[in-house]
Amino acid sequence: MKQVKKIEIIADSLEINKILAKLEANGVTGYTVIKDVIGKGERGVRGGDGLSDVLKNSLIITVCEPGQVKAISEAVQPELKKFGGVCLISDAQWLDH
Repeated sequence: MKQVKKIEIIADSLEINKILAKLEANGVTGYTVIKDVIGKGERGVRGGDGLSDVLKNSLIITVCEPGQVKAISEAVQPELKKFGGVCLISDAQWLDH
C-alpha cells in the first residue's frame, strides 16, 4: 500500500469544471465526480431536485501525493471562498492493483 492524501470537495455544480481544471493543472490525473449531492450547510439546504445545476452541489473525490496538497489547496481555495463549498483533506492508503 502507498500513503496518499484523499481530497473531497463539495462545491456548486456550476463551478465543478473550474475546480477540475485547477486540480488537473496541479498534477491530479484522476478523479470521481458525484452529481446532485444533497445536504445542509452555511447556505442552507441544497437539494438535487432542480431542472438545472443551479442550487445543486457535486462531490469531487481524488487522491494525490502528500507533496501536492499545498499547491492543490491553494488553487481551489479561491473558488470555494467565492462560491462556497467544503474541502476535506485526509490521510489514506492506496491499494496497488
